[in-house]
Amino acid sequence: MEKNYFMQIAEAGIRPSVQRVAIFQYVSEHHTHPTVDTIYSELFPKYPTLSRTTVYNTLKLFAEHGLVQTIQIEEDKLRYDANTAPHIHFKCIKCGAVSDVFGKEKLSSINSDCCSMLPPDVIACKVQTYIWGICKNCLQLKTQK
Repeated sequence: MEKNYFMQIAEAGIRPSVQRVAIFQYVSEHHTHPTVDTIYSELFPKYPTLSRTTVYNTLKLFAEHGLVQTIQIEEDKLRYDANTAPHIHFKCIKCGAVSDVFGKEKLSSINSDCCSMLPPDVIACKVQTYIWGICKNCLQLKTQK
């Protein structure tokens, strides 16, 4: 049985609130790697006391406690991902969609290769890899024209 969002937040050492649970649920259930503005726009109609600042501060708190990871695949915005397991992010340069790429064996090798390039007097704590290209849907649209 999957843990409920309230319990996941509490187990991370964060005091759950209605807004925090709603934000975590949104990020967990929408694998689009939403931005603060996306989350705010989607949740505001149901939670009219919600502010963009609350969404931002909540996501920052979640990231500090390991509930979400922050990804910056674009220069001008942060996105959030509730899947904190190691994986690669792919961004379509046509439609802007961001998706996850898994492959435990290859990912482990990529991360090891990245870490082996570091000077001997440093230790890597985290490796994030981004790939930009054209997604399947956009490729199909291109071939249909």
